[in-house]
Amino acid sequence: MKGPTKNKHFSKIVNNKNNKKKKMKKETKTLLECWLRPLFITRGWIEEFNQIITQYRKEFNEFAIFKGHVSEVSSVKFSPDGRTILSSSTDKTVRLWDIASGKEIKKLEGHTHWVTRAEFSPDGTLIASCSDDETIRIWSVESGKEIHILTGHTNSVTALDFSPDGQSIISGSSDKTIRIWDVNSGQEMKQLNGHLGVVISLKFSSDGNLIAVSSAGNGIQLWDAKSTKLLKQLQGHTSVVRGVQFSPDSRMVISFSQDQTIRIWDVASGRQIQKLQGHLHRMTGAQYSIDCKTVISCSYDKTIRLWNVKSQQEIQKLEGHLRAITGVDISPNGDIVASCSNDRTIRLWR
Repeated sequence: MKGPTKNKHFSKIVNNKNNKKKKMKKETKTLLECWLRPLFITRGWIEEFNQIITQYRKEFNEFAIFKGHVSEVSSVKFSPDGRTILSSSTDKTVRLWDIASGKEIKKLEGHTHWVTRAEFSPDGTLIASCSDDETIRIWSVESGKEIHILTGHTNSVTALDFSPDGQSIISGSSDKTIRIWDVNSGQEMKQLNGHLGVVISLKFSSDGNLIAVSSAGNGIQLWDAKSTKLLKQLQGHTSVVRGVQFSPDSRMVISFSQDQTIRIWDVASGRQIQKLQGHLHRMTGAQYSIDCKTVISCSYDKTIRLWNVKSQQEIQKLEGHLRAITGVDISPNGDIVASCSNDRTIRLWR
């Protein structure tokens, strides 16, 4: 990317009106802090006061747009070091982007149909991608070359995840199977027996002991990763569950659905403990912040929303995408949000 074409691939958003509004908000917060802080100190409420101030200072604003995909972007992920963005698309490619420069640094080509998802390995050295071409492909981040093609599914591969130790990959498909693969050999090791529906989403817990699965129904399943036995079924959504994620401490599962809700479940009991509601169209993403105090979500309603977990209230709405938002991720340090969309762009917010 040279010369004038650079701006086509990386745009910095500067909006004078928004800048004035942000400045006004910042000045208002400073005044409030100066006026109220002595009162909070006097009454022993300083910790609560600091929490309130911190909450209101955490506002995300769009600062960059990555352009290059020639069709809808289906997923977006941060690298483990937070310096690189990984994206997949229905243009059959997987791409790597440098956050600092905004440049596309690698384009991985090999899939023969839409790429539905791509993930980094925990150490950031490998990428796994899955596709409507019924394959999973493992790539080297350093060289951009394909290492393995995993075959066995007999329909579109819709979801995948690396195990926390990076030694295995779990995949789900429209063929209604869930398979576990050895990363080093590329061979299938086993299947989760008893799953009957089209798989939409699946995730390992951070300790690697559990697998959460959502499929073409209203429920969520929790499986034992070692024994591959079904442990629990979580029921409550009233339409198809589009995805599941574990909280960073693996104590909770967060799910999002076509019923326009986000639900939080206690893993130990299997009970629903919270429901977040506000999106106006089907959900396409939801996950916890690193400290588990905030949930970030996205939807076909073209918005990204941040929620306070304790109060269950929406605390910010991010708008900018021109079409449905298909995925969202938060950087390892929690400072940047990345989103992807059917408008063919990836947008960064901080």
